[in-house]
Amino acid sequence: MSDLIKIAVDAMGGDGSPKKIIDGIIHHNKSNKNIFYKIFGDEKKILNCINNKLDKSFFQIFHTDKKVESTDSPLEAAKRGKNTSMWLAIESVKNKDSDIVISAGNTGALLVISKLNLKMIENIDKPALSALWPNKKGMSVVLDLGANIECSSKNLVDFSIMGASLYKSLYPDDKANVALLNIGSEELKGNETIKETFQLLNKKKSEDFNFSGYIEGNELMNGNVNVVVSDGFTGNVALKTAEGTANFIISELKNAMTDSILSKISSFLNMSNLKKFKKRLDPRLYNGAIFIGLDSPVVKSHGGTDYIGFSNSLDVCHRIIKGNLIDKIKHNLEI
Repeated sequence: MSDLIKIAVDAMGGDGSPKKIIDGIIHHNKSNKNIFYKIFGDEKKILNCINNKLDKSFFQIFHTDKKVESTDSPLEAAKRGKNTSMWLAIESVKNKDSDIVISAGNTGALLVISKLNLKMIENIDKPALSALWPNKKGMSVVLDLGANIECSSKNLVDFSIMGASLYKSLYPDDKANVALLNIGSEELKGNETIKETFQLLNKKKSEDFNFSGYIEGNELMNGNVNVVVSDGFTGNVALKTAEGTANFIISELKNAMTDSILSKISSFLNMSNLKKFKKRLDPRLYNGAIFIGLDSPVVKSHGGTDYIGFSNSLDVCHRIIKGNLIDKIKHNLEI
């Protein structure tokens, strides 16, 4: 077990748990034999879901019948106690018994309990919530997505370093191209904070990333930039807008392809291309937001995803540890 990457899993968070969580682990284990899953939650329910479908050499269950509820405020979640599945999973990382922690549970609670248990990386003032977005050329890392409503220029520079380090951990063969999300591409556009950040990043030299200046919202998917940085308010609005647009396009396309006999015939003839299009926008493929800035990585799976989505977020955990994310951030902060 000592050679395996150890992932602490909160099995009781999110819709349809623990079954969805366990099915995701079973699916992930089929193609990943170098992972050991430390599973926190109700042992009886978890074993019923495993049902001998997972080799005992790949997992260990840590029983608790207490969990953070989806309706809990962050303060209520913290007060609920240190015996919840979420708290114990995070504590496993704190004690260095696990390499990384993942939960599909309450986002606010996960952020607060993580901050209560884990130290910040030295010289990082605020952690950020980041996620993967598709673009024309592959994938982008986008941050902050809501952890920090107000940010200083130092915070945005830190987010740039952390985002670039995350991208290099996930895609070690690619160069990270960083840009600041802004209302225009001209150097004089934006508020004083973002203009100051522009000047600071322009002077920063790093072997891990290039600074590409500003990027506007309509350019997020063109792929020329693969690390997009903003404050949490702007980033969250951009995220929800992108999600809503993707859902709208898929819904309207489905309606257009089924509203007449001719449309149905046309959609049948184009079934292969339609499947490719749908897969490209499938949110399960990009599941797994990353809470970075703490001295151990924390991954948040979408609470409403299915077992395929959770399995994909486990893969993000695997790649983060394999790519030495924390060491990369520390190295880039020193440059």
